[in-house]
Amino acid sequence: MAAPGLKDTPSGRTAWTTRRWLTAGVVGSLIVLLVLGSLGAWALYRASEATDRLTDRESPALIEALRLEKALLNQETGVRGYALAGRPDYLEPYRRGVAEEQDSVAVLRGLIAGTAAEGDLDAVLDKVAAWQVTTARPIAETAPGIPGGAGTQTAEATNRLNAGKDSFDAVRSSAAALQDRLQDNRQDAAGDLHDAQQLRDLLLAAIAVVIVALAVLVSEGFRRGVTVPLERLGADVRRISDGDFDHGIDTTGPADLRALANDVEQMRRRLIDELVFADLARRRLDEQSEDLRRSNAELEQFAYVASHDLQEPLRKVASFCQLLQRRYAGNLDERADQYIEFAVDGANRMQRLINDLLAFSRVGRTRREHETVDLERTFADAVDNLSIAAEESGAVITHDPMPTLTADPTQMVMLWQNLLGNAVKFRDPESPPRIHVSVTAVDDERVDGSGADELAQAAEHVPLWRFTVTDNGIGIDPEYAERVFVIFQRLHAKDAYPGTGIGLAMCKKIVEFHGGTIAVDTGHSPGTSISFTLPADGGSEE
Repeated sequence: MAAPGLKDTPSGRTAWTTRRWLTAGVVGSLIVLLVLGSLGAWALYRASEATDRLTDRESPALIEALRLEKALLNQETGVRGYALAGRPDYLEPYRRGVAEEQDSVAVLRGLIAGTAAEGDLDAVLDKVAAWQVTTARPIAETAPGIPGGAGTQTAEATNRLNAGKDSFDAVRSSAAALQDRLQDNRQDAAGDLHDAQQLRDLLLAAIAVVIVALAVLVSEGFRRGVTVPLERLGADVRRISDGDFDHGIDTTGPADLRALANDVEQMRRRLIDELVFADLARRRLDEQSEDLRRSNAELEQFAYVASHDLQEPLRKVASFCQLLQRRYAGNLDERADQYIEFAVDGANRMQRLINDLLAFSRVGRTRREHETVDLERTFADAVDNLSIAAEESGAVITHDPMPTLTADPTQMVMLWQNLLGNAVKFRDPESPPRIHVSVTAVDDERVDGSGADELAQAAEHVPLWRFTVTDNGIGIDPEYAERVFVIFQRLHAKDAYPGTGIGLAMCKKIVEFHGGTIAVDTGHSPGTSISFTLPADGGSEE
């Protein structure tokens, strides 16, 4: 048993399915993208760190060193002016420079803490302290108006100032060394930033190239592994569906697509087997149908010829029996008269049976083009043919408005005549027959046959009409509901009800010949209800 996403091959090796390939491709792509993303993040971090170092430490430190040098120069300028002129207001740059020096030193220490520049700053401060002790403070603290006058003060301050020139030059040298170190640090930071930016750009470009390459590889892999095999499979299936059943299915691609192709190949082979079997069965069926048509034609011809050829000898038998009955009635004994009566009755019944059989054999054998038939007219013709029997029995025949459809008019008259004739024949002896024919459209329950306008409106789209002949006669037992449509089947003795047992069989043959169905409604009581359907277009003539 293979793991999910894998299939066992006939050789026992496990083959990868499309899902497995896609999963591996997606996971591999994600790993590559994750590594590239990590490298890109690292490059961005380096660039950001170099930028922060340059902008937040090295550049501000160099600027602050320049401010410190400016503050020291202000101090030296103030002390020099005061020493030369002796005016107290000239010390203002000195005092401001001292305050600026303190601020710059505080900021600068925070920027260069822990670096080599911190030692350079201490050296500068040491040189400044020495200059302050030996030169700046003694001059600044000398008050004007001391003994000796201004000239004495100026000469002394000048001497101190000249003596401290070397000391301040040392301060300048230390400040320059600090600035040089900070400048070097700034250049190093700028170089690191430039290198980090170049690395970042290279990595981002590499990530873009790799993403494009992955997209191309995934697209090409999907095309070769899925799209091309599916296109080949689709082309093979279309070729087979066009009728080339001998064309084999090419199995390529991942395991599941190969399995699908194998399934389609098996289906193709099964279809070929079924088609071969169906073709063989069709040929056999055609042969049997041809034999059946030939047999039916021979049977119909035999029935017609037999019925037609029996007419003449039967008429002779009936005629001579009737002559014997008329001439010798009363001259022979009672038994002879009875024998003659039996012979006459049998000949007459045989004649009726042959006529009915001849009419039955003609249904469907005599080909006649169907035409548009107004069932009102065929119904009226059938009632007219039964007028004597209806008058003698007191039958009342009613019907719903009849539609117009495509049928054989002669057979429609025979259909109505047999159905109405049975309703009159098998009547209740204690009450006159009440016969009603209802008409409904099968596919439209709104049309109930209540008016001719509704029937005309429904005829355009209703494919079937249902006709129900209902009477109040003796009825049909449900167990005989199918038997009554079998030829020569009688439910009563010939003495009770005359007939040959062909009437309902002929009705069934006529209805089915027109593409309809007929059945006895076993739920109707009392009396009999027989329903049949007829297509509006007349059905098939085959």
